[in-house]
Amino acid sequence: MSDRDTVVVNDGGSGMGVILGVIAVTLVLAGLWYFLIGPGAGTGSTTTPTDVDVNVSLPSIAPEAS
Repeated sequence: MSDRDTVVVNDGGSGMGVILGVIAVTLVLAGLWYFLIGPGAGTGSTTTPTDVDVNVSLPSIAPEAS
């Protein structure tokens, strides 16, 4: 009486796309950290002097005696 067959569609995947997406997002975030606030930020010299000796001879400003 019925000429129709039941069709079952299984759309399950392996999840490889999700794994690759997580890896890609992790790499992008690591790159942003490195170039924006990490060691590759380019803020100049990484060595700072520990001993700074400043010798300045200042002129004496004494009031004149009148």
